[in-house]
Amino acid sequence: MSKIIVGLSGGVDSAVTAYLLKLAGHEVIGVTLKTWLSEYGGYSRCCEIDKARELADRLEIPYYVVNCTGEFRQLITDPFVESYLVGETPNPCVICNRRIKWEKMLEAADSLGADFIATGHYSNIESLPNGRLTVSQSTHTEKDQSYMLYRLTQEQLSRTVFPLGKLTKSEVRHIAKQAGLSSAESPDSQEICFVTEGNYADFIEEHADRELPPEGNFTDESGSILGRHRGIHHYTVGQRRGLGISLGYRAFVKRIDVENDRVILGDEASLYSREILCRDTIFMGLPEPGAGEQFSALCKVRYHSKAQKAVVEMLDNGRLRITFDEPVRAAAPGQSAVLYDENMCVLCGGIISG
Repeated sequence: MSKIIVGLSGGVDSAVTAYLLKLAGHEVIGVTLKTWLSEYGGYSRCCEIDKARELADRLEIPYYVVNCTGEFRQLITDPFVESYLVGETPNPCVICNRRIKWEKMLEAADSLGADFIATGHYSNIESLPNGRLTVSQSTHTEKDQSYMLYRLTQEQLSRTVFPLGKLTKSEVRHIAKQAGLSSAESPDSQEICFVTEGNYADFIEEHADRELPPEGNFTDESGSILGRHRGIHHYTVGQRRGLGISLGYRAFVKRIDVENDRVILGDEASLYSREILCRDTIFMGLPEPGAGEQFSALCKVRYHSKAQKAVVEMLDNGRLRITFDEPVRAAAPGQSAVLYDENMCVLCGGIISG
């Protein structure tokens, strides 16, 4: 049996993770990372400390809180704000998993003499024939979180366990109820954890440390002015609701022109693209290819999007060109493109740049 650190968020998934590991005979220690405390006193949804401590008491396991608010602001919230200010749509969770959650939990594991860490993510860890570790799609595909984990390192994966990878959400809730865990009926978190009041634009305006983007024009692709917008940080590629403009047809944000403070609108057909570029690539199940090498893969351009067949070419400076068999919808700069093999094991991924 192993000594295992479990990341306790206060929700049902991490609670059942700790319960199952203890039931299997492991020595379990609960740890919550204190990542964010708003000016109004609200915790991040990933660190509801009072609920997590209550669960640890119920499970009769040791419990610790690790304060990493400074690192979280530097690595997650400040880049999140800056990304919106330059017309991107960031996904902070994929960065947080590697740079905050896993790094800090492994530090705690080393400090407490633990062998492994565990989280309530719905995913599995696979050892591939090429000797590399990777994450693969969970049995419950609707809750699969492999997309969010693609930036984890080989060392991090070698010390990680995912007890929920073969379970469905309803099974997890049933286990929690049978075990008498108070989080059995807790709702799923749907939004970014640190935006606890208002919306994303409110958060950006409150935390930006430079001048906000000004109002500008909505235009079509030819440059014809269609109306006025409130500032590019209010919009994301693919957005339809909340534009505040009526054109007599369903209009979507096609592109954000940061240099000219323009938000370019188009119909839904205009959102589709056959080719995208990625930067900041991470290779997980696949060793990094040389420049000019190509391989086939399945690609997801958003967490909830369907994986699409594509040909991938390695460029220079850690960049990828991804060419799809069929056009994909609303591949937004700042989001992640994650590449899988035919068994839905993660090969690599990167940040969409265009």
